Amino acid sequence: MSVTLLSEETKKTQNLQLLTLKHGENRVMVGRHRPYNLMLNAASKHFPSIASDMVRLQTNELDVCEGHYVDITAEIWADVIDLLDVVEVTKREVDEENSSKVTIKVVFPSGEIQTTEVSTELRVDKFIADASQTLMGTSGECPTKIRALHSKDGRLGGLAMRGNRSIGSYSIKDGHSIILRVREPSRCKRPVIYLYSPSDIDVSVKLSLIPEWSLSVIYPVVATEDHGQHLEWNVRTHQDGSLTEHNSGLDVSYLFWEAETNSQAFPRSPAYKPQPVDTFSPISSSLDDMDSIVIPVDKATVYLDKSLKVLGLHTEARTSFITYWLPSFLKHEYIALRFVPQAAYERAASLSISPQPDVMTRVFMLFRGVSKELLANWSNAQMQAEKDVIWWANVVGVDLARVGDMTLFRVLEWGGMEVLI
Repeated sequence: MSVTLLSEETKKTQNLQLLTLKHGENRVMVGRHRPYNLMLNAASKHFPSIASDMVRLQTNELDVCEGHYVDITAEIWADVIDLLDVVEVTKREVDEENSSKVTIKVVFPSGEIQTTEVSTELRVDKFIADASQTLMGTSGECPTKIRALHSKDGRLGGLAMRGNRSIGSYSIKDGHSIILRVREPSRCKRPVIYLYSPSDIDVSVKLSLIPEWSLSVIYPVVATEDHGQHLEWNVRTHQDGSLTEHNSGLDVSYLFWEAETNSQAFPRSPAYKPQPVDTFSPISSSLDDMDSIVIPVDKATVYLDKSLKVLGLHTEARTSFITYWLPSFLKHEYIALRFVPQAAYERAASLSISPQPDVMTRVFMLFRGVSKELLANWSNAQMQAEKDVIWWANVVGVDLARVGDMTLFRVLEWGGMEVLI
């Protein structure tokens, strides 16, 4: 019987990567998310009785706290995150004036309108699940296919609502409307996979998608399995970055795939179940004021080039990325966009490569158009667009020190999806 002991250096590294969240008697170990809103989302995921906008993070571990639990604000989060081992999660107190119910109109996909009273503290995903009880009896739609939009006057084009936030976080008043719409099928566009090795080697690349996606286009063409959710490429890498696919003999610059929403995979049960916020899914992906940036379309190309550069994309990849998505951008006045954390994307589109790469970088963008009339709903996202783009490297999880090391076996993938509302 052998026992493996962790070195002190390994223990220190693990401690710097992990953090314990505590709520009452419950504790959970999570990644040490540096963006404040990601930590709020993680707390809401593991303690789903608290909407993300109602989460309060506290600590008593620092000397300045003098033994008392003290709120940790967004402004100081980056300064204290590495000093903490445990963070207390509580529900933010709401004064009596704001802790109330509102009478709203619910506009169903069929056009039917019902008036109902809801608590401002109710999570949006719970509201959708409850409303879907009605939908199941009329249109047969289930919660995962329904998107909620907030509108002050009941007109289409309202603000998309995120499942882990509360109704009250959208400043909904008496007489406002929540419009329920069936999600339009989305397509995962142009993920391309580059393989860079310091010497020529034979490589197996296996791609496995979650049931909500099915492969629609691949190149080089190989057989797919399980209704288009799994494939394997076998290639030989070359030092100039090109690849030779063994089955066809084709020489290519990269491996290419696209996927479309598989509507048959949606569960039929309307039961409410909070969705993990760090799990990317094509049927529930969204952008909101807290996790995205919003910029005028004429500034999108420069912003993207800077962002993609810090995410590890070389000149050709950045150019291909921008020119591919630019026609879709130009249909809109403003663009909201965000990059998906690699760990979340991996759970939706698992990539298994043998031999194992030294560095794996997967960059996936979500975006949607924003009209000038709705800019007021994106005030924080507009401010975040002024931040140094290096923050996206923390969100995605890019190993900046190794991503450009040409002595290593590196994999780079980029792709994206327009979120349709």
